[in-house]
Amino acid sequence: MAQPVVGWWDRYRGALPGGLLDISELEAHAQRLRTAHTVHIPGLLQTIDHARVIFGAVVPPLPEKELEVRLVHRMERQRILFRDDPPDYYGIVHEAALRMQFGGTAVARAQLEHLLHMSELSHVTLRVLPVARGVFPGAGQTLVYAEGPVPQLDTVQIDSTHGPDFLYAEAQLSKYRAQLDWMERLAMEPDDSRRFIEDIAGHI
Repeated sequence: MAQPVVGWWDRYRGALPGGLLDISELEAHAQRLRTAHTVHIPGLLQTIDHARVIFGAVVPPLPEKELEVRLVHRMERQRILFRDDPPDYYGIVHEAALRMQFGGTAVARAQLEHLLHMSELSHVTLRVLPVARGVFPGAGQTLVYAEGPVPQLDTVQIDSTHGPDFLYAEAQLSKYRAQLDWMERLAMEPDDSRRFIEDIAGHI
């Protein structure tokens, strides 16, 4: 019988919810990641100080030890963007997420500067969806579309208050591809997006 593939995330088994480990595995095997965030900064692009604030604002509150484990895990997840064969990352971030001052002005400014730095990587495309562009489907929803080696392995991951949900059915995948396409049509081009982020950072 074939042995299951063991990934770095297995070190956290028993210490973190299984859904967080599933996200790690999903990202590790993805050929391309398409994401859309309207309130939060994408997890793969968060600074540790920003992530600490996010993990500190949950009900019920996390024990300090568990919070620290989640932080370490999140930072380790980000290594996929720096490995030898990183997935192409295509992220849409709504203006609302950029203006959230989670942790105060210093943390918020550092987070925006980190976004700008990450957007300079050749395999990372970051586009801003301004408030002025109006309505779009799935507003308020966090969406990650992971493209596998073959289309049959594509997966959508959606955040919820009880943890991540994973969708695999073709009808669901088609729906969220269309949703991302809609948002991409509204979003600013990468260079304009960087200037937009710089402007917000400069006024915090």
